[in-house]
Amino acid sequence: MISREPTIERLATARALLLEPFGLDETHLSRALSEIRAHRVDDADLYFQYTRSEGWSLEEGIVKTGSFSIDQGVGVRAVSGEKTAFAYSDDISEASLLDAARTVRSIAASSGNAVAKVPAQQVAGSRSLYQGLDPIATLDSTAKVKLLERIEKMARAKDPRVAQVMAGLASEYDVVLVARADGTLAADVRPLVRMSITVIAEQNGRREIGSGGGGGRLGLGYFDDAHLQQYVDDAVKAALTNLESRPAPAGNMTVVLGPGWPGILLHEAVGHGLEGDFNRKGSSAFSGRVGQRVAARGVTVLDDGTIADRRGSLNVDDEGNPSQRNVLIEDGILRGYIQDSMNARLMGVAPTGNGRRESYAHVPMPRMTNTYMLGGDKDPQEIVASIEKGLYATNFGGGQVDITSGKFVFSASEAYWVENGKILYPVKGATIVGNGPDALTRVSMIGNDMKLDTGVGTCGKEGQSVPVGVGQPTLRIDGLTVGGTA
Repeated sequence: MISREPTIERLATARALLLEPFGLDETHLSRALSEIRAHRVDDADLYFQYTRSEGWSLEEGIVKTGSFSIDQGVGVRAVSGEKTAFAYSDDISEASLLDAARTVRSIAASSGNAVAKVPAQQVAGSRSLYQGLDPIATLDSTAKVKLLERIEKMARAKDPRVAQVMAGLASEYDVVLVARADGTLAADVRPLVRMSITVIAEQNGRREIGSGGGGGRLGLGYFDDAHLQQYVDDAVKAALTNLESRPAPAGNMTVVLGPGWPGILLHEAVGHGLEGDFNRKGSSAFSGRVGQRVAARGVTVLDDGTIADRRGSLNVDDEGNPSQRNVLIEDGILRGYIQDSMNARLMGVAPTGNGRRESYAHVPMPRMTNTYMLGGDKDPQEIVASIEKGLYATNFGGGQVDITSGKFVFSASEAYWVENGKILYPVKGATIVGNGPDALTRVSMIGNDMKLDTGVGTCGKEGQSVPVGVGQPTLRIDGLTVGGTA
């Protein structure tokens, strides 16, 4: 069997699902883009998408719900200056394309010429970061149910205090095709799977909750016993730890953040502030600060959409630009922002492969992929031992940030009180309050244990949700405000 180059293979898959069934080919795409370019626009694109998704959930030892859906459509966009006109339809046809093209081109004045020709099409360069498989088809329904039953049994066998187990399995097969006014043609085939588990533990009438899970751009075979055991261990440990927790002290104190998922604080408090749209408009606390020190020495923050099989990775972004490994902060110095095509053009820089949209029914905007901080040279145990009085937070729940001021609020779902370098007891109800840019300058120790999260992150912005990854090493941050219940 002769296999084709991955980029060509993805284009063939996209054509077979998104063009050929509707009597379309690249000629029709060029015609629609030419209709838009009959007016003076700075950019235009067509975004075709086919998504097949499936979900299963287990509760009380029974698979209670299952879902399956198929969605497909096309989004048509024209950009003039900083204005965007956008139309979308779940009817993929030449008539719909041309109608949408004529609608969105009204954003700009007519060029006074005949319909402009689109440059010759060129296939966008891209990486092959994950297999172009349909994860839904990698296990049959019986095997999926057994997978959920197995993780439930593993959780109940872990500790007799586990009173209730809820588990979920989600799979998605996403195929996109992007045609741009500059002639770029790009496609991606994106698998995505996620396993989640929530346990409730009970002791002496007290009930506490813990969760775990993971996944990535893989098939369902990824969920072997080793991964399932990791998710179970994380969930049960969190629930049992919280059974022993005491009210969290409050005040200004040293906070040590654990590695991995606590990087969600970095994502929210810093990452969103480095997105190009906020900085172009001057509404971010990081606006106009490229080349300046914004963090302590040793702090290097990256957004990297090129890590193989990761939840936040992309072969190409949703504008057809190859994903990149972008250094945002290097040794404390701000080096650049996360950019989509429009904001990059308006700011006079190159796109960074971060143009993302939830679906064909949404416009792209600059969004993170996998955002993380590089490791340092400190032993994690040394960092915890350095705390005189403070909080050691190893897991987080929800949080929010004000982009303009940089202020953030996060709730710790698993945390410990530390005195004289000794972990004394777990605490509950700890809320970490701070300012993103200020917090980065207060980083005083960076662990050598950088790790990425297990593959569970979803980022929301302006009503759109996209899968992302986060990560960091163990960090000591001095002088953060902790709101507690004690």
